[in-house]
Parts: sequence; structure tokens; C-alpha cells
Amino acid sequence: MKKLLDEFKEFIMRGNVLDLSVGVVIGSAFTAIVNGIVDGLITPLIGLVVGLISGGTDLESSLSVLDWAPINGVTFSFGSVLSALITFLITGFVLFLIVKAVNTAQRKVVKKEEELEAEAPQCPYCKQAVAEGATRCPHCTSELPEPARSRLPEIATA
Repeated sequence: MKKLLDEFKEFIMRGNVLDLSVGVVIGSAFTAIVNGIVDGLITPLIGLVVGLISGGTDLESSLSVLDWAPINGVTFSFGSVLSALITFLITGFVLFLIVKAVNTAQRKVVKKEEELEAEAPQCPYCKQAVAEGATRCPHCTSELPEPARSRLPEIATA
């Protein structure tokens, strides 16, 4: 079970999976903005223009109304557009925080791996990592002056 969870974590931590999921969520939020603009502003505007062209009423009397009553039966939904914009901004900010946390965690993991790699014994000739206790470098095949030892401090055991 632990191996399965480790594989799942590795799968999720790959950059392209995270990028794809962020793209899907942002795309969904942006779709809500576009739908809000079309349904709340563009479609009512087209309805108003068609009503004016067909001779329903004149433009001056239609736009002289100062309250938010429907104009010729057409209601502009500014609230739905504003709501979609606010939702998009909040979603984008939360996604930014999530991606920032994941990137910070990945940097810490990479830094630990680099530290462990840097602490591995190296060949004095080609500077490549060699296994601890090796007497010959697997990269340049040079004989090592003494068996390779890790540069980690030895812990005394009682």
C-alpha cells in the first residue's frame, strides 16, 4: 500500500500533471466569466437592439429609466458578470497559493537530494560519485588511493 501511495505522490508531483489540473480549473472559471458576459450583457444588448429595430419603442425612452427595471423586457445582469469575475480572481489566487506550496515542497526535496548526492564519495580524478567502499572508479576506471568513504560525519555507537 505504501508503494502505491509513493507512486501516486510521484505521479501528482510531476510538473505536467499539476499544470494540466491548474489549466482545467482556470479554464472552467474563465468559461463562467465568458458565459456571464454573454448571458448577462451581450444577449440582452442584442435583444434590446432587435426590439428597437423592430419598432418596439424608441431608444430615448428606453434608456431614460434610472432604476434597474427591465428595458423593453430585457434585463442586463451585471451581477452575474461581477460574480463570475470575483469567483475567477479567488480561484486564481487559491490556485497560486497551492502551486506555490507545491513548488516550495519540491525545492526542499530537490535540495535534500542534492545534499545527499554531494555527500557521496567522489573519485579524486574525474570527480564523479562512487559507491562507498569502492577501490576503483566506475566512470574513469582509475584505482582509488584508498577505499571511498562518505563525507558524512561518523556517528559513534555505544
